[in-house]
Amino acid sequence: MAESTYKFNVKMTCSGCSGAIDRVLTKAPEVSSHDISLDKQEVLVKTSLSYDEIHAKIAKTGKQILSGAKVEA
Repeated sequence: MAESTYKFNVKMTCSGCSGAIDRVLTKAPEVSSHDISLDKQEVLVKTSLSYDEIHAKIAKTGKQILSGAKVEA
């Protein structure tokens, strides 16, 4: 399956918040790369998983996902 890049705007208030998201994405073998910006409240994920699967993984951390979209190459 081809990889896609998704961008999520996630409400994060501290490095603990971004750390929780980092841990869940690092543990997912289908995620080839991810970038978390606490300043921009943004998470970029490159993965072979679907949007819904990645959304669920981030949501599992308890952080509020304000919006998300597929990033076109």
